[in-house]
Amino acid sequence: MARLSERATAGEIEEVRVRTLGRSGELTLLMRQLGGLAPEERRDAGRLLNEIKQQIEARLAELKIRLQQEALRRAVAEPPIDPTLPGLGIRRGRFHPLTVVLEQALDIFESMGFEVAETQDIEDDFHNFSALNFPPDHPAREMQDTFFLGGGLLLRTHTSNGQVRVMESRQPPLAVVCPGNCYRRDELSVRASPMFGQIEGFMVDRVGAVTLADLKGVLGEFLRAFFGPRTNLRFRASFFPFTEPSVEVDISCLLCAGAGCRVCKQSGWTEILGAGMIHHNVFRAVGYDPARWQGFAFGMGVERIALLKLGVDDLRLFFENDARFLGQFPAAGLERV
Repeated sequence: MARLSERATAGEIEEVRVRTLGRSGELTLLMRQLGGLAPEERRDAGRLLNEIKQQIEARLAELKIRLQQEALRRAVAEPPIDPTLPGLGIRRGRFHPLTVVLEQALDIFESMGFEVAETQDIEDDFHNFSALNFPPDHPAREMQDTFFLGGGLLLRTHTSNGQVRVMESRQPPLAVVCPGNCYRRDELSVRASPMFGQIEGFMVDRVGAVTLADLKGVLGEFLRAFFGPRTNLRFRASFFPFTEPSVEVDISCLLCAGAGCRVCKQSGWTEILGAGMIHHNVFRAVGYDPARWQGFAFGMGVERIALLKLGVDDLRLFFENDARFLGQFPAAGLERV
């Protein structure tokens, strides 16, 4: 009770309450020991402890009321609030630039007849590697590239797992894009991140109905709709385990319009995505007969196309959540309606 003076603070009052009346408080422990006393001693001791408890509770209540009254007096003494003053402005939230770029890309593909299908981030070896024709000794399976989890699971390294998931559960014809996050053991840098977005797209129909020419037409339509009608593209031969033939696609440099500059290393071109005709082994893995079905697939990085479209030169800026940086882009016409 000595600490419960007229000048006791709210913290001191609470400290005394917990120390004496709390679940492990001194008075509480004494009351639990009453059962071990003789009947007459128990009655007298119980009466005394109850009186002490009531005194403490009354004193605590009295001091709490005093603190409330003092707080009220201070509030009344403060300068009055002017209700005519303008309120504080609340900044309106916006979509993140990467979200806007992703949605714009998906809107274009949907307008071309593609269906959007999202699949899981946690995957098994079959859907992430084996079904996509990755050989057992492929470097991507090693620990330095892939985040492996327990029980034979891993974090997907590409959204191509969506291609396998959709095809093994449905029959052609198919025209699907699978957006999502991917994970690799990369250090966050100007051009790389351990987590990044991808869009996997594929189209499958009867043999002869979907060709490499169709792939070129689809990608040309998308890239010109996304980057502008004057965007040119070129195909270069490449290699991916899950496509044959495989190509890499370049677009004319957005900064110099193909004339050649430091960014494009005077070539006039910028690499944008990988694509190709779906490998027969991928079809076999999902139960498709490659003699009957044929198709193409492509994949692009969301951050990659965002960097080019927005003119950003450092990938890390998208993940630092600096409102000054993120707030620039709605003014550039990227705000969704």
